[in-house]
Amino acid sequence: MNVTISNLKLRVLASISQIIDRALNLNQTLAEVLRILSDTLSMKRATITLIDRETGQLVICSSYGLTSDEITRGVYGLDEGITGLIFRTAQPYYVPDIRKEPRFLDKTRSRTVEKGRISFVGVPIILHSKTIGVLNVDRLFDDRIHFEEDIEFLGVVATLIAQFISLNEQVSERVRDLKRQNVSLKYRLSKNKPGRYIVGRSLAMLDVQRQLEKVAPTRATVLLEGESGTGKTLIAQIIHDLSERRDFPFIKMNCASIPENLLESELFGYERGAFTGAVASKAGRFEDADRGTIFFDEIGELPQGLQAKLLRVLQEREFERLGGNETHRVDVRILAATNKNLADLVARGQFREDLYYRLNVFPIRVPPLNERKEDLTQLLNHFLKKVSTEYDRRLYFSPEALAVLKEYDWPGNVREMENLVERLVILADGDRIGRSLIVPYLSRGRSKMEDFDPDIETIGHSALQDIEIKQILSAMQRNDWIQNRASRALGITPRQLGYRLKKYRLETRVAQERAKVRRQENDRRIGLSADFSKPR
Repeated sequence: MNVTISNLKLRVLASISQIIDRALNLNQTLAEVLRILSDTLSMKRATITLIDRETGQLVICSSYGLTSDEITRGVYGLDEGITGLIFRTAQPYYVPDIRKEPRFLDKTRSRTVEKGRISFVGVPIILHSKTIGVLNVDRLFDDRIHFEEDIEFLGVVATLIAQFISLNEQVSERVRDLKRQNVSLKYRLSKNKPGRYIVGRSLAMLDVQRQLEKVAPTRATVLLEGESGTGKTLIAQIIHDLSERRDFPFIKMNCASIPENLLESELFGYERGAFTGAVASKAGRFEDADRGTIFFDEIGELPQGLQAKLLRVLQEREFERLGGNETHRVDVRILAATNKNLADLVARGQFREDLYYRLNVFPIRVPPLNERKEDLTQLLNHFLKKVSTEYDRRLYFSPEALAVLKEYDWPGNVREMENLVERLVILADGDRIGRSLIVPYLSRGRSKMEDFDPDIETIGHSALQDIEIKQILSAMQRNDWIQNRASRALGITPRQLGYRLKKYRLETRVAQERAKVRRQENDRRIGLSADFSKPR
């Protein structure tokens, strides 16, 4: 009988060796190894338990003869049960009868249907002198089979499994290297084509570029830190474009721009009847971003009540819609940006510490313009070319104008620069933007130009701004305070005019003047109607 069993074991080892070419698909290969053990040697409920690097626990990564629920229950601490003991000691363990072994936990609850004695054998899986997992099998009790033989045989199988895992990791690492190289090449090629890319060759921005090229092909959560207007949204978009999710949605969510009472329904969606006005169910931004990327701008403004719900999505990738009980699962990569110090918010109790650590997996600091002075000329010319093309003009900066702009500190960063260049293009009479066109921004004794960030409060206006305000109001008045007509008269788009109204805080005045015009029109119609109704 022993000869026959030995022959069977040799056949098993030969069969396992023949599937080494499938090692690239690790899960399928390991499942096939366990199937061979079960079918050939009656080693039932075979499991391969590996250490989870994130949780530090032992989890079943492959099995044969267990249901999905039983696999889910098979999670062990390193100090728990026989599986934990084998992992800690790196020594095999044999249980003649699991009914008489108090350390045998049967966490999977897969042996309740068996009658009679069941023996249990477990051996460590060792790679490069380090235990990485445990191979366990059940054997129906048979006195003819010596457990020492099983342990020796399973030790050989565990060595083959370790080699499969090692080969898979080496190939996976090589694939990751190739992906990183591919991302870097694509990014460099994109600079010669229309599209999004970082402008500038300063050391600070080259470092940002290196980091985004490394993290883009991964699934890692990225936290972009930096002052307002430095281009964090652009970098988030580039990360998405260079990732494997580029063909799926990139959803932007500004945590500061949506009222708190609407934010939850915007993020998670809602079911019909969840609140007054919810006449139909609606998917939220997370569902819209499924298989793609969701970008949280100004994450530091996220209300604390929603921070816990976002943490759950980060950890479990699931949530419920507002007013619903059904759990929705999504495959979404999360990117976030902040112009605040989240660590300080955590210390003050204004931001959840666990959420901060979940977001801060791969932080990238985006430097302000005053740390990348060598990029200023390239950036100014980039925006001038871009805006000139939009307005169908050809313009250039005079050397004197460039000198003035390079001396400026740019407190509003890239956003301020782009807005200023657009304004100069609108106001320039010829093909040259000279120093005299820029000097008014330095008037009234200020050492810095006006900050054009619409989110920052401004006090007073420069002479050039006053001229632009007068032009806008004049055009609005001539066109009965209707924005579309006024924008055409000014030669700009309605969006650009809307930005200027917001910038100069003219929205309320325009709304009042438009309402006044409507009342006058209504009064005139009522008057005409009354005249026609008089007896003739």
